[in-house]
Amino acid sequence: MPSEYNNSTNANVAIVIGANRGLGRSTALALAERGVDLIITFRSNRAEAKDLVKMIATLGQKAVAFHLDIGAVDTFLRFAKKVQEALRDHWGAERFCYLVNNTGHVAVGPTAGLTEADFEGLSDVHLKGVFLLTQHLRPLIADGGRIINVSSGLTRFTALGMAASGPMKGALETLTYHMAKELGPRDVTAGTTATDFGSGIIGDNPEMQKDSASITALGRTGQTDDIGKMIAALLVSDADRWVNAPRIEVPGSVKP
Repeated sequence: MPSEYNNSTNANVAIVIGANRGLGRSTALALAERGVDLIITFRSNRAEAKDLVKMIATLGQKAVAFHLDIGAVDTFLRFAKKVQEALRDHWGAERFCYLVNNTGHVAVGPTAGLTEADFEGLSDVHLKGVFLLTQHLRPLIADGGRIINVSSGLTRFTALGMAASGPMKGALETLTYHMAKELGPRDVTAGTTATDFGSGIIGDNPEMQKDSASITALGRTGQTDDIGKMIAALLVSDADRWVNAPRIEVPGSVKP
């Protein structure tokens, strides 16, 4: 964040949602390597979160972990109070600097086969949850801070069975533009990092890995560290302060 906002009321802390595994975990570790402390969240696997807190400590940084279900919006006020208490008790501060909304799951199937519950579940996590969680945390974000919302390649290309998942990330990207506009007077920037879709599915399926690698210029599938280190670089560097509200692709590129 800009040096003029570095003061005792602002802690050099990032909140990474869904950090116990995958992309969130890689992002948290990459931030710790850059000297950032962490507040991480997990939905179901407390053991993974505790392990990550220990790993962050070995990197010389402080971390605390809280349970959070991004689809349970009625818990957000309580979560924001926990964050406020953690900032005061662990860092003696009032505000944190960085927020990474790393949320999402997929409901795979043709439009004719998906249910209303499937659709609402996607909306609750990808859009409603991000909107309302950020709303609750906004007063705690330091002036000059950063917000990154993790999107998907499904907003720029199609894949069979993803007709409900893709539009949710498209809506998230539109929300990011509006966040950037509203938070601009506080010098808080907001951006979207777009990743390859369904990384968890691809990672568990050798055939899908092969198909995905065949269309990339680098000849391999993207790994969580490829994305996490990029997010950390975007958040911590002051060199891109004039970059606001963009969709930043980290796709490995398709073959020319």
